[in-house]
Amino acid sequence: MLFYQLFILGSLLVFLGIVLKNLVDLRPLPSATGDEAYRPKVSLLVPARNEELNIEACVSSLLAQRYPDFEVIVLDDHSTDGTLPALRELAAGPGGLCLRIVEGTPLPAGWHGKAWACQQLGEEASGELLLFTDADTRHQPDALARAVEAMHKRGAGMLSLTPAQELRSFWEKLIVPLVYHILFSYLPIAMVSRSASPAFCYAIGQFILFRREVYGRIGGHRAVCGNIVEDIGLCKAVKSAGGKVAAFDGTDAVWCRMYRGFGEVWSGFSKNLFAGLSNNSAGLFALLVLVTLLYLAPYGFVISSLLDGNRSLSLFWLPLAQIAIALLVRILIVVRFRQPLWAALLHALSQVMLMLIALNSFRLTVFGSGPQWKGRSYSSSGLQGES
Repeated sequence: MLFYQLFILGSLLVFLGIVLKNLVDLRPLPSATGDEAYRPKVSLLVPARNEELNIEACVSSLLAQRYPDFEVIVLDDHSTDGTLPALRELAAGPGGLCLRIVEGTPLPAGWHGKAWACQQLGEEASGELLLFTDADTRHQPDALARAVEAMHKRGAGMLSLTPAQELRSFWEKLIVPLVYHILFSYLPIAMVSRSASPAFCYAIGQFILFRREVYGRIGGHRAVCGNIVEDIGLCKAVKSAGGKVAAFDGTDAVWCRMYRGFGEVWSGFSKNLFAGLSNNSAGLFALLVLVTLLYLAPYGFVISSLLDGNRSLSLFWLPLAQIAIALLVRILIVVRFRQPLWAALLHALSQVMLMLIALNSFRLTVFGSGPQWKGRSYSSSGLQGES
């Protein structure tokens, strides 16, 4: 038992070390210097499907960019709500001359919705740089200039930012930050730009900036036409094609409300989680075991020891140290990325929810018709049709 507890403690210390290193290596997006020697035209590309609650704020923030040469193109992906009327109103208003609205074409076989929407946007774009950003994002006026300058200085063909997440409901605050916990606990961020290996990939689809030449080299979003988690797939494609990827902390430049309430959190993560493990059942099993051993079992040992009055090193003090380290990791991450501190203290509950979502994602993909999202059904091979 002592060896087991020391092994778990050692593993958590390793993850703590990775997090501390990552928090240093993920540099803040640099401030724009005002040097306009490199200011190529940028196409700001937004796929939008049933985004009437978000689209006005997103597009308005893009039109307000302090950058000399850009266009904003929004593709309405067969929305059934007020997205398209809102876009037309924006186009008719101040600054609307920079906005172009494209109505999406029917989804081809073998593609999922976002990738097809982005592929169409890429084909419509005229910029030397292409920024793909989600309709639920908002951007500070200097975000584009800072991102372009950062990409240029790094000599990267693809750049992705870590946005701030706007979290309002209890379940958003509890579950959404786990994305950051997983990324920063298990992936050495420095290797994303330093290593040519596609095994070290980091990208968040809410903000991905490409050089057109690199985007064309990978075949655009055709490279990830069947991938539900397309952002990591794009990163892998760029690195496989010899391109360089850069990652920055963009929490002061871009923010996003990924999901609204429990229903969207449950459905959205159920769509992405098993796909993020490449629909690998062994990977899912490994995740469940990892979560149980590292983040849940220590509570069981401590509670059992308290009930039994047993304060031994193996059954109480080492598990208590494991809990403390796990909480420290969460606290470091939530403080850095401006997330609610109290939610970090409910780390065990958030891990239970992660396991339930993982099992639901597996159930829907393997035994059902696939996860549902915005009227579409996703299977392990991509989009199968629209409902």
